[in-house]
Amino acid sequence: MRKFTVASIWGIPIRISVSLVVFLPLLAWLIGSGQQIPLYADLIQQLSGVDLDRAVLRAGLTPWVIGVLAAVGLFVSVTIHELGHSWVARRYGLEIESITLWILGGIAAFTSLPREWNREFWIAIAGPTTSILVGGVCWAALLVLPGTLTVVQFVLGWLAIVNVILALFNLLPAFPMDGGRVLRALLARRRPYASATRIAARIGVVFALVFAILGVIGFNVILLLLAVFIYGAATTESKTVLMDELLEGITVGDIMTTDPHTVSTDTTVAEFGDRMLRERQTVYPVTDRIGEIVGIVTLNDLKQTKREERETKTVGTLLRDVPRVDASADAFDTLVHLGQAKSPTALVVDGDSVVGVVSEADYARAFTIQRGFEATPM
Repeated sequence: MRKFTVASIWGIPIRISVSLVVFLPLLAWLIGSGQQIPLYADLIQQLSGVDLDRAVLRAGLTPWVIGVLAAVGLFVSVTIHELGHSWVARRYGLEIESITLWILGGIAAFTSLPREWNREFWIAIAGPTTSILVGGVCWAALLVLPGTLTVVQFVLGWLAIVNVILALFNLLPAFPMDGGRVLRALLARRRPYASATRIAARIGVVFALVFAILGVIGFNVILLLLAVFIYGAATTESKTVLMDELLEGITVGDIMTTDPHTVSTDTTVAEFGDRMLRERQTVYPVTDRIGEIVGIVTLNDLKQTKREERETKTVGTLLRDVPRVDASADAFDTLVHLGQAKSPTALVVDGDSVVGVVSEADYARAFTIQRGFEATPM
């Protein structure tokens, strides 16, 4: 989904997705057009004792102003929540790639997450703690503001309540939400990290199914979206941790295809197809006329060429530029990097020389071998 960078805090890009651009006006409309304002006004008054003038809150365009302020305030609160995670992570020396706001909240993307249970615990708990602090600040401001600022009082009271709800909801032990990460951290105190992740992910899947059932029964689209998100994120995290464990201590040079056959830019696609069949290789570095490697061409590139063009079209028209990674680079970190770059293949270099190619097939072979060793009886 497309994202836009709107700000940078502590050097961390703050991005919003298209889903949020669509959802914010909808949220403002939901707050400003229905019964939300009188309901929350009653709740705020009961909890704080502050008497909110209902006539002022419902006069003219005021409900729409309240709706806009509340919607924007909510996602400012979500941003602060994610900055809470980021602040603690930075204290541990971790790098934060970005914070993305979308329809279901926010996501702080780290370059890597710590395996130490105590570090993950404090990073995870920092978000809900920050939300509760934000709620407390809003509540304190509500109590000291003069009664003439009725609209501001209402928005602050609404944000105080919503931030506490946000904190409590995030503490549900539904991985990958904060509560799920707290659960994994506590489980990892006495068991392997991968085992703790699998348990937390399974609990997350259970919550996803519950949210899906409630969403269908109540015709609640948000709950259905949340169910899909939790299910997908929980299963993905479990697989990611498994891959990390399988590739622990392994470099790109350990799994790459060494000394691959190359193909020149002026080779026709038909000739290239014949070579691929004979040599049983599906990823080829492409060389120019002086023998320099200038890119890669794969079986998938060949498939996209029409049959009638294969006798005249050359490999040079199909080649793609791909990332170059060092042979000594960590295999798992490289896999993550290739995923972010949306490139399933990379050239492997040692200094200035290309020494091999690493592709999805190389990773699949490495996983198969490692899992075979893991399953071997002791």
